[in-house]
Amino acid sequence: MRPHSSAIRYRREALKMSLRTLSALTGIHRGHLSRVERGLAGLGDKNIGKVAEALGVTPNDITHKETP
Repeated sequence: MRPHSSAIRYRREALKMSLRTLSALTGIHRGHLSRVERGLAGLGDKNIGKVAEALGVTPNDITHKETP
């Protein structure tokens, strides 16, 4: 799965959550999360799950749908 950067940023901002808070909740470095939100880096499945849980959504809500 590839993270959908704008979906992650949109949900985080809707929750009025800082990158620092998201980093603390997920254990993912704040700089890496910033790069993910800008579309410059990706996340593995495990970390996508951590981000989704912290944002209160499913992994599908914050990833690009893979086409067969």
